[in-house]
Amino acid sequence: QVQLVESGGGSVQAGGTLRLSCAASGSTVSTYLMGWFRQAPGKEREGVASINRYGTTYYANSVKGRFTISKDNAKNTLYLQMNSLKPEDTAMYFCAADPRQWVGLSNGYSYWGQGTQVTVSS
Repeated sequence: QVQLVESGGGSVQAGGTLRLSCAASGSTVSTYLMGWFRQAPGKEREGVASINRYGTTYYANSVKGRFTISKDNAKNTLYLQMNSLKPEDTAMYFCAADPRQWVGLSNGYSYWGQGTQVTVSS
């Protein structure tokens, strides 16, 4: 079973910066499609960013230019650098993985972490 553990969440003021990390089991990060999703109370889970085994990235329009997804294959770790944070970025952030390279930001990823909370105050 693929294990994913997020960390790095916290509370920041608008305009601030956070970097989320996702530690994965085995060699998941180097071979799987990896993604970051978020969910606020009472709202649908939404895709934030993804990166495939080749390093190709995709971003939701709401975070484009502010967030950067990256990975360190040797450390088997996925990252989400979040700059210029806004109150609307407040949500539980989840790391996800899927062996299929074409899933993109679909909610149908095979494996999920437990989530880490990000709170942005105005």
